[in-house]
Amino acid sequence: MNRSTLSLIAGATALAAVTGFAALSAPDAPGTDTAAKAAAQLPVERTSLLCPAPSTSDLAETSYTSFTPVTKGTGSGGKAELREADEESADAPADGDGEDEGNGQGKDGGKSGEDKPAKPVLTPKEPGKPVTGDSSGGDAPALVGTADGRFAPGWTVQETTEVAAGTGRGLQGVNCTAPDTDFWFPGASTDADRTDYVHLTNPDDSAAVVDIELYGKDGALKSAVGEGITVPPHSSEAVLLSTLTGERQTNLTVHVNVRSGRVGAAVQALDDKLGGDWLAASTDPSGSLVLPGIPKDATSVRLVALTPGDADADLKVRLASPSGLITPAGHETVHVKGGMTTAVDLGDVTRGEAGSLVLTPTDRSVPVVAALRVVRGKGDKQETAFIPATRPVGTRATSADNSGKGSTLSLTAPGAAATVKVTASAGSEGGTPVSKTYTIKAGTTQDIEPPAPGGLKGTYALTVETVSGGPVYGARTLTASEDGVPAFTVQTLPDDRGMVAVPEADEDLSVLQR
Repeated sequence: MNRSTLSLIAGATALAAVTGFAALSAPDAPGTDTAAKAAAQLPVERTSLLCPAPSTSDLAETSYTSFTPVTKGTGSGGKAELREADEESADAPADGDGEDEGNGQGKDGGKSGEDKPAKPVLTPKEPGKPVTGDSSGGDAPALVGTADGRFAPGWTVQETTEVAAGTGRGLQGVNCTAPDTDFWFPGASTDADRTDYVHLTNPDDSAAVVDIELYGKDGALKSAVGEGITVPPHSSEAVLLSTLTGERQTNLTVHVNVRSGRVGAAVQALDDKLGGDWLAASTDPSGSLVLPGIPKDATSVRLVALTPGDADADLKVRLASPSGLITPAGHETVHVKGGMTTAVDLGDVTRGEAGSLVLTPTDRSVPVVAALRVVRGKGDKQETAFIPATRPVGTRATSADNSGKGSTLSLTAPGAAATVKVTASAGSEGGTPVSKTYTIKAGTTQDIEPPAPGGLKGTYALTVETVSGGPVYGARTLTASEDGVPAFTVQTLPDDRGMVAVPEADEDLSVLQR
């Protein structure tokens, strides 16, 4: 391998460490019309994940599951660790290894001991096997994690909380997310029955400055309080939406824009009557969106959408059912005014069958963000979850924290038919991995009772890999019964961006593109 190729791979690794995904290309050679050779896929070497503080309820019981799928091409070294966000330290060693080393920055912002981080709260031993941890009560902190080497590609952490009673009671789940600078959350609320928080977690050594913008049915809500919010280094802030505006709005879109630094962001939506769950960010604004995995027994589905610009969007609404694409009667299209949040109640749109919502432009394409609020149950036995628009499964996606029952995997192929391989990992306390291949017909959604490891003990992870065909979108639903309440939570399955594309070339490649 010549020096220029080594330099290229070094550059790719550096970019992948920051973004988790990169693509490299070079200009055409003089006098030719051919580009660089096909790109090779190499695993990323470092990634970060941030988990919000799970609950303020004394009745909360939270479990964490960390998992990295086995990835070809990785070395034998590396590690993955989760630590309390407020106990990180800018100048402490990355591998602080003992409870007696003292904590870093404390929850009160002060320093203690020798300014070293506390012992990790969750440390996987090997890729391919989940590791779990738990906490009780309302004092569990936000977590900051990093993974490198063989633990980095596809690293996934699931945070699942059961709340027995009170506001937000039920099952709440969220995938811990990578830090970023821009987030859209359609489906939030400042209604009288809702208590919604934006959780902001800063993993870095310097403060982050964040603006929180709110968009209601008539456009942007004025709020000077949401501008220039400072999130100190290695800390987490929970911002109550109702403190940012005096207006009561049933349906809001929250935009988190980071002026400096980067954060992890998620919205915790708690309802006095309908339980609650985490609202993850919608995928980047796009003209066409897929919202996968509506439970077949959903009693109420609400679509909340916003186009961030001034242009209006007209969208065709279709449901990808087990038999094909269906246009819901009375909801053939939806008109979204520029800069205004639009909400449409679709009722029990799935009518007892698996389903995913597919939004496409009726004419010209205008970027849109969207999410679904989904309700199961009736009367005072109702529970809520959210499904944001998401990216395709792509090369590979992972879902952690599955058990022998209560998990449903929902896969949809809105365009061409596709074949996917689903692998159940070893269990956290024992078991043998199992793989199975599924074909998803064009325009359909298929609910799958996922395969379970042989001799399962503990919880396990599911990885979904696209084998052939068109794009596949996925979601995993966890269910539980809480005193007759059909508690549930849904997490989408976007590509884990665990690989970096590096083209093979004999010439010196001097152009690096994201």
